[in-house]
Amino acid sequence: MIRFAVVVIVLLTDVPFSLEEDDNVLHIGGIFPIRGKGGWQGGQACEPAVRLALEDVNKNSILSGYQLKLHWNDSECDPGLGASVMYDLLYNKPQKLMLLAGCSTVCTTVAEAAKMWNLVVLCYGASSPALSDRNRFPTLFRTHPSATVHSPTRITLMKKFEWYRIAILQQTEEVFISTVEDIETRCKQNGIEIITRQSFVSDPADAVKNLRRQDARIIVGLFYVVAARKVLCEMYKQQLYGKAYVWFFIGWYKDNWFEVNLKEEGIKCTKKEMRIAAEGHITTEALMWNQNVNQKTISGQTSEDFRKRLENVLRLEGYAIDRHRYPEGYQEAPLAYDAVWAVALAFNKTMTILEKQGKSITSFNYNNKEIADHIYSAINSTQFLGISGWVAFSSQGDRIALTQIEQVINGKYVKLGYYDTQDDNLTWFDKEKWIGGKVPQDRTVIRRVLRTLSIPLLICMWVITTIGILGAVSLIVFNVLNHHRRVIAQSYPACNTIMLSGCVLSLSSIYLFGLDGQIISPSVFPNICQIKTWVLSIGFTLGYGAMYSKVWRVHRLHTSQKKSAIRKALQPWKMYSIVIFLLAVDVAILFLWQCMDPLKRDIQVFPMENPLNSNDDIKIRPELEHCKSENHNFWLSLTLSYKGLLLLFGLFVSYETRSVKLRQINDSRYVGMSIYNVVVTCLITTPVIMVTASQQDASFAFVALSVIFCCFLSMALIFVPKVIEVIRDPHDKPESKYNPDAGMSKEDEDKYKRLIEENKQLAAKIKEKEERLKQLKSDLFSLRGDTDKTELKWNDESQLTEHSFLSQSVNKDTLIVADFITGEGTSDSAFIAAIKN
Repeated sequence: MIRFAVVVIVLLTDVPFSLEEDDNVLHIGGIFPIRGKGGWQGGQACEPAVRLALEDVNKNSILSGYQLKLHWNDSECDPGLGASVMYDLLYNKPQKLMLLAGCSTVCTTVAEAAKMWNLVVLCYGASSPALSDRNRFPTLFRTHPSATVHSPTRITLMKKFEWYRIAILQQTEEVFISTVEDIETRCKQNGIEIITRQSFVSDPADAVKNLRRQDARIIVGLFYVVAARKVLCEMYKQQLYGKAYVWFFIGWYKDNWFEVNLKEEGIKCTKKEMRIAAEGHITTEALMWNQNVNQKTISGQTSEDFRKRLENVLRLEGYAIDRHRYPEGYQEAPLAYDAVWAVALAFNKTMTILEKQGKSITSFNYNNKEIADHIYSAINSTQFLGISGWVAFSSQGDRIALTQIEQVINGKYVKLGYYDTQDDNLTWFDKEKWIGGKVPQDRTVIRRVLRTLSIPLLICMWVITTIGILGAVSLIVFNVLNHHRRVIAQSYPACNTIMLSGCVLSLSSIYLFGLDGQIISPSVFPNICQIKTWVLSIGFTLGYGAMYSKVWRVHRLHTSQKKSAIRKALQPWKMYSIVIFLLAVDVAILFLWQCMDPLKRDIQVFPMENPLNSNDDIKIRPELEHCKSENHNFWLSLTLSYKGLLLLFGLFVSYETRSVKLRQINDSRYVGMSIYNVVVTCLITTPVIMVTASQQDASFAFVALSVIFCCFLSMALIFVPKVIEVIRDPHDKPESKYNPDAGMSKEDEDKYKRLIEENKQLAAKIKEKEERLKQLKSDLFSLRGDTDKTELKWNDESQLTEHSFLSQSVNKDTLIVADFITGEGTSDSAFIAAIKN
């Protein structure tokens, strides 16, 4: 539609027009957005400001007898309607020397077409960065600074508060699209990340929801005021406000923009909710009012004088100024006022140049490029102090101005400072106030927290482990020192030592399982993974393998039919070979595992959690260390399958020999009970550990307790009876070194002990009688003479012979029993006779 209107206008450019007969009037055209429903309707306040400027210019003799007259119409900030208004202005008398326009979309259309009529366009309310393109808009100037003037200001603030992660929410208008492109360029140059760029046409609901999903915290909003109210309401609904968020809004909205027109525009939020959502947001705007309220401008009045005059005019037009109900465009009114003065000054310069050439500005028509160039040069060089501050134009036709920074604090805008784009200078008043008392962060701080073992649990397990290791070492010493005793010798002390060594290694692995990120560094962790796997696996094989070899030998002995077969089966090296074989399989698997697929440090990441005692914008991301290899499941399955089969075999053999009693291996029943307990514990603990792998304390506790339980119970069952027996009978004689596999039953042993005791008693009686005989002999010799001595001698020798016979009989029987027990060749009949005597 716009292009069609422009083409129509171009086709009609040859239609001749002349100035009105009143040659002392200079006519300009005006396009004001006033009664539209969308976009910027700043003409509501800018048109009255232009009227005041025309009044002041015409009162001042700046135009040397000429009067400046404005012809205008409403564009409603619609580019199509704006093109139509421009067409009406240009092709209806009188001829216009220049055009004033507002609203970026309308200015874009007007300025792009105006070059065809050699017309200079001055925009009082257009901030689109696209308008800075001199190739596209060669005759455009504007008193409203470009939106790009906000970009360096925003970048400076972001760097000041260390915000390097932002999001952008924009309305799909060209002014905002080009502004976003400028922001993106500057952010890239300053190392600021734009995490998302959301846009919307009329309803911002989905775009705001996407911002929440992206965890946006610092958000730049670019939209007209009507859309801004919708965005603010949606911010409240999505809770994108408060201490964790900072919004940058455009600063040319009127101060109470978030409280007005809510019902009219269908905003489904109350004023209170809108105020809550608006609290703390920051605006940046080019200075549109001279900050020195007492400084007189080119019109002879101060900015405060102009404010009062403008407010009086707005009151007459029905605006509730006294209740701070300002029309849209009130902030930009000084720009429109100064635009008229810039036109007047440019015409004055042009008239001076043309007079020297004997020409007049009134001879201008749309084909007169010479006069158009003079007007262009005059306005390009115009500089003056206006109501909006110092007015000057860059080579792109942009207004050079300071940027003002404000923040909503307690529902009111408070000035925070100014930024001079030209000098890159920030003037800051330190008046900012943040909800929560501290500067919001540009992102949710993800704090990686390594889940580690509970120190009390770790200390408790390590203390118990230390006690177990000391106990195992003590039992090893006990086993070595008493290996000659019957109760130890008949349980194969070498196997006992191997079993105890396996317990020491298994218990030592608990120390290694307790080493996590709070104790060791990540670089050391893989080494600990390898070591603890070796230690626990070999410790289990030594401990369990030694017990398994015993019950296996018991099973073989029990199933053997001949005594010769039993003696042949009881070769100790066969028991040790079982342990060596199991150990070799273990070493082979572990060696291949370590060489082909070594264990590494693997991190398990958990869902983020909120900190317990922190008001900061922080999320906790728990992590847990694991030992893992590339094909971890394969190697784990291989190891567990091998160990599982070993456990099942041990369980089967123990069950088969549960009621077997052999003198050759006197602790076989206790060993079987130990194997039962180890198997049951492993069958329970293994799946539990797999299920609780993500719970470090539970997993460690199960591993540690299962190892401690198996080791402590095995040591107790196998060695406590032996210790008790050694303590109860400390004088137990050593076994014969020639027949280590021989032994006696408990009944025979008791008989042997009774015989020894009886022999001691008889020896004591004999000694007592001998002492008595000596005493009697002494007495008889002292009472009788030599004759009697002969008789006494005979009697004494008879008695002595009788007692000697008794002593020799007892000692002989005792020796027969002892020889039978020690296997010195005494027959069974002699042994029975000796027992009876």
